[in-house]
Amino acid sequence: MWPSSRLVSLGGEDSALPPTMRHGLAPDTLSPAMNLVLNFLYAYLPQPPISTAVSLRCAADDNNSADRVSSLPDDLLRHVVSLLPAKDGARTTALSSRWRHLWRSTPLVLVDTHLLPGGDAELRPARACAASRAVTNAVSAVLESHPGPFPFVSLTCSFMDLADRRQLARWFQLLATKGVDDLVFLNRPWPLPGLPLPSAIFSCASLRRLCIGTWVFPDTATVPRGAAFPNLREILLGCTIMQDKDLEFVLAVSPVLEMLAVVGSQTQLHARLASRSLRCAQFCLSILEEVAVVDAPSLERLFLWRNFSQRRRRVSKFSTILKIAHAPKLLILGYLEPGVHMLQIGNTIIKAGTKASTRTTVSSVQMLALHLQFEVYDQVKMLPSFLRCFPSIDTLIVESEETLEPSSNLGLKFWKDTIPIDCVKSHLKIVYLREMQGTKNEFDFLMFIAENAQKLEKMFIVLKNVLSYTSREAVAAKLNALDSANWASGSCKTLFKFSRTHGGGSAWNLKTGSDFSCPDPFCCV
Repeated sequence: MWPSSRLVSLGGEDSALPPTMRHGLAPDTLSPAMNLVLNFLYAYLPQPPISTAVSLRCAADDNNSADRVSSLPDDLLRHVVSLLPAKDGARTTALSSRWRHLWRSTPLVLVDTHLLPGGDAELRPARACAASRAVTNAVSAVLESHPGPFPFVSLTCSFMDLADRRQLARWFQLLATKGVDDLVFLNRPWPLPGLPLPSAIFSCASLRRLCIGTWVFPDTATVPRGAAFPNLREILLGCTIMQDKDLEFVLAVSPVLEMLAVVGSQTQLHARLASRSLRCAQFCLSILEEVAVVDAPSLERLFLWRNFSQRRRRVSKFSTILKIAHAPKLLILGYLEPGVHMLQIGNTIIKAGTKASTRTTVSSVQMLALHLQFEVYDQVKMLPSFLRCFPSIDTLIVESEETLEPSSNLGLKFWKDTIPIDCVKSHLKIVYLREMQGTKNEFDFLMFIAENAQKLEKMFIVLKNVLSYTSREAVAAKLNALDSANWASGSCKTLFKFSRTHGGGSAWNLKTGSDFSCPDPFCCV
């Protein structure tokens, strides 16, 4: 029987389908880990503002074959041409002399998958071949022949190597001269190291959004003085080989940059965030040694997800170090890993038992997400100290992680002996325990929240979706114990549901993380 009194069943949720091969590369050329990284990267790429489903038809009635479309004003015809894929737009020049100048005088959206037979992104060549080379040559022809500007350019089909350096440099020279607003540019060869991007990329001053992947980042020491991204608001760096100084350079020459995402960084990265405009920073699936928020007065969101550190393998039990010095507007933070991540507030390294003070707290954070192995002693004992660092949290998300080698059964006494935590006692309104497995330490944590959170309104409990029916019944029976808890809040409801993600795991993704119209990037409610 499911618990009934405080537990309101929300029903099961459909599991998300497993990720498809979005990148289209040959599976035998990739490790499972890199397949995951590339799927993650390709899933985040912005969609083109036009579709291959659009076609051009001349309007004529049954009794009159006159071309009515050509009689429309130029501005309207240019709008029609701007909605067509590049190859279809170019074909309009053959319709009549009326159309000949329109394609060249219309800003061009260039998407290289539209140049494939069928124009389908799902048919990207899996390996370097005649088809991929034909697309690369077609891109060169379009960039040379069209005067620009290019509001949106997406290049994700080419397999470029050192032999293509001259052609690559020419592309960026043309884009910089003619103007490009949004640029998506992913190379295809694997494994890295691959082809370095030319430093001419920094001459594309009109760029507003830049997504690059599977490249060696240009040596910023060779970039001409004065080169900058004065209009850049969003940048994605995917599967890129880069140095710490390169990221610092990008931030320094991008005065209006608001969104930064680093996915699958291939080199050890010590990210130093010093930007007065940056509002959202996301790091995932990367070799990430450190994130230092040095001076980020506009930063509202910071996400760390499934990164790893080579330091942990060599000299330390800790993975990524997170340092927060100045981020007065930081509202949303995740996913911290107590006992795995090292947290430093100001000059103070947070340890088990660290007492809260103005020097060790970030009072602006209202939503905090954690990954936690409840059966690992070092992680659970750090949890109270991490929570004390964020005294204004009103929403707490804890994703329970499986443990191969359990080392802890702390018991409820651990929580009863815990010094009161300000955010739990005075601010917490929503608690979300995801991927619950039914361990005693999970129940003890929920009991601690129930008996101490005076303003708690909702407690969401999401069972791991791989649990058997018998296991779910056993967990539900144990949850009945929450009815007998001495609830600090008399109005809280406990809501129960099943994980909707395939195989469990985080509901967050890069798109929701950077979407400021979405107040809840962790999909709590």
